[in-house]
Amino acid sequence: MSVVLTVLLIILVLLAAVHVWLGHGEDLSIYDHPVEDGAGESFCNPAGPSTGHQGAVAAIEARRSEIESLSVGGLIRFVRRFMEEIPAGKQLKSEFVPLERDGIRGEWVLAPGADPSRRVLYLHGGAFFAGSPHSHRTMTSHFSEVTGAAVLAVDYRLQPEHRRSEGIEDCRQAYRWLLDNGPDGPAELSTLFLGGDSAGGNLALVVSAWARDENLRLADAVVAFSPLTDCTFLAPSIRENADKDTLVKPLFGPLMKTPRFLLRWVTFLSNRRRPVDPEVSPVFGDLSGLPPTLLQVSESEMLYDDVRRYANKARAAGSPVFLQSWNGLLHVWQLFYPEVPEAGAAWKQVSAFLQAVESGTLE
Repeated sequence: MSVVLTVLLIILVLLAAVHVWLGHGEDLSIYDHPVEDGAGESFCNPAGPSTGHQGAVAAIEARRSEIESLSVGGLIRFVRRFMEEIPAGKQLKSEFVPLERDGIRGEWVLAPGADPSRRVLYLHGGAFFAGSPHSHRTMTSHFSEVTGAAVLAVDYRLQPEHRRSEGIEDCRQAYRWLLDNGPDGPAELSTLFLGGDSAGGNLALVVSAWARDENLRLADAVVAFSPLTDCTFLAPSIRENADKDTLVKPLFGPLMKTPRFLLRWVTFLSNRRRPVDPEVSPVFGDLSGLPPTLLQVSESEMLYDDVRRYANKARAAGSPVFLQSWNGLLHVWQLFYPEVPEAGAAWKQVSAFLQAVESGTLE
């Protein structure tokens, strides 16, 4: 065998070994089952989604043609613009106060009567490359209303300008800072909630486990809306629900057609982390000892099994994690409040959950 062939063979063997190492993780298919009795609820309107929801879907569908021929850079710019337009024209009750202090960037969101000793750390969604405190003002404003708390919406660093790890670090620093600081400066903390949606839901679950490992004060409760929990993208609903997921399909549908062995490398190169690393895929981590956590997801979206697997694994580890699912709704439909009635219904469930946590009546 020639030297060249020997070298090529060695390279191929090394690449194969690295490929196996990248994807070596727990078999999560054992969690592909309904959540246990008392751990979840499923909501379904026999008449189908509301007129308001249908209108939101139609508005999104109407813009699909705008992204079909875009480059990656063009897609990023389009999504960023689209998300910043979401709060336009909405009458929000909260006050929004910019924050840039001690390395923390974001804004305080204060509903009328919000108690500064009660705080929420909110991490916005946007696939890690879009979104901002401004784009998610409907979420943060309503979170402040239902909790009577001051919400800190973090303006964490986004990809591709920054590494995924830098965004995670921003969220961790904000969590530490929030323990000792309120909207008026250093102050005692009485109640702490942690929330996020989609990519921000991923970050909320990552930060929740990190706080436990760092022996920090745990959040009194965590609320994650349609969180991404698994960056291997191997859960069945990723592909089975692709045609139903109006919001996510235009962005990631083509990526899901990538052969799985290549997808593993794409994920690794974009995140600079193994796809099974709990820092990017919290479902692969230790899910014991977590605070009460509410997960909300649509049964029609690509991330449905991501969320269900996380709930089942966490409960198997003894953590009080609960799953609420809705039939036929958009990814993170809670963002489209108040136009979408199902968003208001979901927020009522969030309020009831947090009240049960605080009153000690959560079963």
